[in-house]
Amino acid sequence: MSDSAASTEKLKKRKLVRDSFTMPEAEYAAIAAIKKRCLKSGAAVKKSEILRAAIAMLAATSDAELVAAIRAVEVIKTGRPPKTGS
Repeated sequence: MSDSAASTEKLKKRKLVRDSFTMPEAEYAAIAAIKKRCLKSGAAVKKSEILRAAIAMLAATSDAELVAAIRAVEVIKTGRPPKTGS
């Protein structure tokens, strides 16, 4: 088996996890802006790829940089928004 076939097989075997989360509208809009920037540079990306890239970047920072970035994020109430109308 070639190296690329072996690495493709490893990718297929990775367990994927679905999750949902709440974020401020402005931060959600920033994801769309980042997608547009990537498209202008010739890279089509999905929201999950942007979030995964951000996680990889945070994972590569020092503890002090990580804590500073986390502290810069507004703490929000989590959970589903209330249903409107019926």
